[in-house]
This record gives sequence, structure tokens and C-alpha cells, in this order.
Amino acid sequence: AGAAAEARFISSAKGKGLFATKNIRKGETVFVERPVVSSQFLWNALYNYRACDHCLRALETAEENAQRLLGKSSLVLPHPEQCSIRKDLHRQCPRCQVTYCSAECRQAALEQYHQVLCLGPSRDDPTHPLNKLQEAWRNMHYPPETSSIMLMARMVATVKQAKDKEWWIKAFSQFCNKTANEEEEIVHKLLGDKFKGQLELLRLLFTEALYDEHLSRWFTPEGFRSLFALVGTNGQGIGTSSLSQWVHACDALDLPMLQREELDAFIDQLYKDIEKESGEFLNCEGSGLYVLQSCCNHSCIPNAETSFPENNFLLHLTALEDIEAGEEICISYLDCCQRERSRHSRNKILRENYLFTCSCPKCLAQADDADVTSEEEEEGEGETDDAELEDEMTDV
Repeated sequence: AGAAAEARFISSAKGKGLFATKNIRKGETVFVERPVVSSQFLWNALYNYRACDHCLRALETAEENAQRLLGKSSLVLPHPEQCSIRKDLHRQCPRCQVTYCSAECRQAALEQYHQVLCLGPSRDDPTHPLNKLQEAWRNMHYPPETSSIMLMARMVATVKQAKDKEWWIKAFSQFCNKTANEEEEIVHKLLGDKFKGQLELLRLLFTEALYDEHLSRWFTPEGFRSLFALVGTNGQGIGTSSLSQWVHACDALDLPMLQREELDAFIDQLYKDIEKESGEFLNCEGSGLYVLQSCCNHSCIPNAETSFPENNFLLHLTALEDIEAGEEICISYLDCCQRERSRHSRNKILRENYLFTCSCPKCLAQADDADVTSEEEEEGEGETDDAELEDEMTDV
């Protein structure tokens, strides 16, 4: 229905890109997209970041969220009526007790993948094949998390449950695929030095938990590596937070000046205190596969950005500039700090994490700059090696 953007094939080197089909004004929403599949990160869930098992909507009230992040159960938030969490709507799976934000999400999960993945009474049984798979993954992939084996499990379960299996296999195959060498690099990035042994262990556990003859290729060493690389390359980080929802709602309140200043000071202090206690881990976090968003190419001067303003997995792509019909829509895979660094540093991060060298206007303009990183950049170099980049750039 009159979409403002469409995916087009650019070249075999660049693959697809996303292009405006009409003029888009700065600040406009280009599209809102739901993922084909998504999943919360495993450590995130283990540490009690409570989210809907289907759409990742945060389940705690803003006050509970702040109390947990602060480690202080006595904290009281002003304007509790600005919290959007509706506990009366929450529902659990009657068999395995995972929680959903609504009956609709419980139903959607059941219809798409949960029948296959429901652990029933084995939820806490460490010998259940799915629990063994999750435990193995957690032991390989510590926070900050960028991916989840359960995203792949949900892909398999979706095909297993589907009447039209070919439709889903085709849906997953439209995500950007890499060559065998590139796949190895991506898996290496996610699993580190022991990646061959670890990948094989994961494949065996994955097979034990989920094997299906319709998908036999996904369970071969090559097919499993491809699936792994597909999720590693295309997974978009999702972040939700009832506290940030509450803050946005408070920002919009029409208050007398003195009250406004008091509230702003309270919120600033709250975030400072939380940072001391919980660091950067504020959100319920996971990742998902988005058909349109995954077609967006990177630019160091992006004209659009992704966010999750509805406190669930619905991704909003918003224009940062006026975009003309026919123009390519680009997002940045780097965070603000990384974008300010030299071309050499930016491309080092992009090559390591996304396997390409950027040729956006900013990089072309700086093409003659020296290929060495400046002194102060060298000092910061260590930090970006594991930088969670776009996967975690959730900008709730």
C-alpha cells in the first residue's frame, strides 16, 4: 500500500539497496516493519530483563524497571500514570509458563513457532536438548550480546510448523548471503578463536534439538554455517524499555516551569545512578530479521535511522534529512562516536564486523587522508574491537 521505499538490486558487489519511491520529508517515518522472526538475547533474559517472549515488549512497570537497574527496591517514580505497561493483559503459555504481553502475542507465537519450541514441564531440565543448546550458546557468547542461537531455532521451528514450508524457506533465503570465506569470517567474529570446534558442537546440539528432513541442508556443516552467518550479518538489534517509555511520556507533559525543572533533574540523576549500578545494560535486548531494513546499506552520513518507539519489536525507519524520490536510503552501522573517527578507523570497524569497505561521500572525500589512525584514536582502538555496532544500536 503506497510504500515510501522499495528494495532494488544494485550490483553483485553491493547486493540490494533501499530506495525512496516518493519524496520523504525530514522527520517522517519511512516505514514501520515487523520482523520475520525475532528473539531476546539469552543472557539478557537470564539476568531478569523481563520481555514478552514474542514481541520483546518490556513487561516490568517503569518503577520496577528502575528499582531493578538501581538495585534499590524503595525507589518511587513520580507520575506513575505515565507508565504504559498493562499487567492485566499479560498471559503465560499454560505449558511452559513463558510470559507474553498479551493474548495476541501468545497466539501469534503459538501459530508461528512455539508449538515446536515449548519446553512444557522440562523448562528447568538441564538435559533437555533445547536447554543444552542454550547453555552451550551462553558459554560461548557473553555480554555484550549481538546474536542468539534461538533466532535460528525459531527459524527452524517456523518452517517445521508451516503448512507452506517453501514460502518460509524462500522468505529466509532473501536475506543477504555471503561466500564461504566471508561466512567463516563472520562465524569467527561471533565465536572467537575456537570457532570451528564450537560451531561443530553447536551444530550437533542444534541437530539433536531440532532436526527436520525438510531442512536437512540447514543441519549440514555448510548449511549450518550459512544460517549462522545469515543471522550474524542481517540480525538487527532490538531494544525495549518501560523506563524510557515513561521518560518520553514525562517529557511530553505540560508542567509549570518549576515542576518541569524538578522532574528533569530527577530523571537526569536517576540515569546517572543507574549507570553506576548497571552500566550500559539498560534495555531488554534481542535481535530480529527485517526484510526491508536488512536491504538498507550503510553510510557514514546516513539519511535515516532505526528505532523502536513502541516498546516492542516494531522497527521504525525515520528520515534524518529530506530524501528525494529515487534516492537511496542509508542507515549507519556505526554509533555516533564511531562515525566521528577517521576514515581508516571507521573502515577497520566495518571490515571486521560487516566485511565491506565504505565508499559513501564522506569516505570518498577523505580518501586521500593518511591511513594511520591518530594517537588519541589508537587509545580508543581497543574499545571498538568488540563494539556492539548496529546489532546493539537500539536507540530506544
